[in-house]
Amino acid sequence: MTEKAAPGRAHGKGESRLKRPGVLISALTWKRLVAASAKKKKNAKKVTPKPGSGGASDPLVQQRNRENVRKSQPDGTKQGPLAVPVPTVPVSVQDSGKPPPPPPLPSNRSAAGSPRRVIVQASTGELLRCLGDFVCRRCYRLKDLSPGELIGWFRSVDRSLLLQGWQDQGFITPANLVFVYLLCREALQGDQIGSQAELQASFLTCLYLAYSYMGNEISYPLKPFLVEGDKERFWDRCLSIIQGLSAKMLQINSDPHFFTQVFQDLKNEGEGGSTKDSSSTNKHWTISLDR
Repeated sequence: MTEKAAPGRAHGKGESRLKRPGVLISALTWKRLVAASAKKKKNAKKVTPKPGSGGASDPLVQQRNRENVRKSQPDGTKQGPLAVPVPTVPVSVQDSGKPPPPPPLPSNRSAAGSPRRVIVQASTGELLRCLGDFVCRRCYRLKDLSPGELIGWFRSVDRSLLLQGWQDQGFITPANLVFVYLLCREALQGDQIGSQAELQASFLTCLYLAYSYMGNEISYPLKPFLVEGDKERFWDRCLSIIQGLSAKMLQINSDPHFFTQVFQDLKNEGEGGSTKDSSSTNKHWTISLDR
């Protein structure tokens, strides 16, 4: 038993001696791992220098940066300096060294064909006399006719309508006189009027249309405008004037330029009866009406 036991212990010690080198190897390996990890931590704590802060950068990095910039740009565009326009000085100014002359001032003379403003002033009495002068010249066959008779006919009708209550205010105003002149200029034919009775009937017909068209009331009685027994002739004259002057009767109220032309023509009748057409002078008249 003793001899058998001894070899058994000896065998156990040998096994322990053989196992110790394995423990040493594992310990060395552990130390290496610890040292390697410590070295990595130490390297990680080191601050890496920023690129471009000092020293030359890596050529490979620069090449990759250029490639990235080229790829990021859209197709067909090239990176380059922006074109900035450079101001140039005219050759004449450079040669002479003098500043350019100032622009010419506008001429006082208006260009040919441009409208010219002319102030036309006329009172109601003046326009009444102009209307009477026109009718007397138009009806040249009536040697004894005077402008006062025509004005008397006009005022008699207007006073009669006021007294009878057909109107609240008088009709004789500069604007209405211009309208009456337009009707008389087209309706009164001097070579066809041989008596004052015919002239009065035709003139009162023009007045009736003027009152109906320009007056403030809706309708007017026929009696103050009728001096003949045959009403059919009166209405025939009314229809003839309306058919011939309907367009101008509307135009004189809608076109200020046309109104001023007729106004100037009426005023010219009292200044020697000028028959010159004011439309040919291409003027624009500014009217100041004095009632």
